[in-house]
Amino acid sequence: MRQPPPSPASGARLLRVPDERAGQRLDNFLLGQLKGAPRSLVYKLVRSGQVRVNGGRVKAERRLEAGDEVRIPPVRVDSPQDGDRSPPNGLLQALEAAIVYEDARLLALNKPAGVASHGGSGVAFGVIEALRALRPGQPLELVHRLDRDTSGLMVLAKKRSALTELQRLLREDHGAGIEKRYLALLVGRLPDGTLSVDAPLHVGLRQGGERHVRVDPAGKPSLSHVRVLERRGGHSYCEVRIATGRTHQIRVHAQHLGHPVAGDDKYGDPEVNRRLREQAGLKRLFLHAASLEFALDGGRAPYLLHAPLAPELAAVLDRLA
Repeated sequence: MRQPPPSPASGARLLRVPDERAGQRLDNFLLGQLKGAPRSLVYKLVRSGQVRVNGGRVKAERRLEAGDEVRIPPVRVDSPQDGDRSPPNGLLQALEAAIVYEDARLLALNKPAGVASHGGSGVAFGVIEALRALRPGQPLELVHRLDRDTSGLMVLAKKRSALTELQRLLREDHGAGIEKRYLALLVGRLPDGTLSVDAPLHVGLRQGGERHVRVDPAGKPSLSHVRVLERRGGHSYCEVRIATGRTHQIRVHAQHLGHPVAGDDKYGDPEVNRRLREQAGLKRLFLHAASLEFALDGGRAPYLLHAPLAPELAAVLDRLA
């Protein structure tokens, strides 16, 4: 990788993307270059235009290509004390116990609700930082993300080849190469059968940088399929299969249907959430990533990974019976 000396005027570096980093998101590439920099700083650098790709402004989710030239501005990252950079033992133990599958290429875990996928925005440590601490020296990369409030299956790649193939599957046909199945309790009674929600989603930012998603014709294509499994306490326990993987997709599509996800404090019904908390003990978002199905090696190595429903959600269903 070419690393010319910093310009005296700007102190910026120009890095050429090597072949093995082709397909990597810009934000993840920058995190690898700016060791110790918080993710929030990386996003700020990209948004402000201080980071450029081939001389132009880009978004943090831009997929890099081999040979792209990335401008990285001078960044001062304070070196914290070693003890300050270690995830707490409780988090490490919880994630170690949450691993549901592992082989030479992949690691899958049943992420607890309340744990972020990665650090940043006021979160010191997420899944990726904790697992890297558990497996020092082993290359681990997030294949995808889950909302902090969502529990369930998360997959990390242990080999670059697996990461790039899974990223390609996620990009092709809006992610149709990976079948994603969720379990959710939706407020009220949905009709029987499978209900498809084809509604484009737009991600906006509220004051303070909080992401808020809404259905908008100018948004990105988004498709969800909802099927009622059981009726519980006047509500609908559902299987949701998503053909795309947009931010807050299931939560916003459920709101769009008029049947928000139970326990959703951003897109849900506050009064229903209060009743469910008092009557059934629901203290979190009732949304769980239950399974992922895909195939590597050009379709020759099939995977079907499962994460059991979180115990606190199963207990809510029992109370609603």
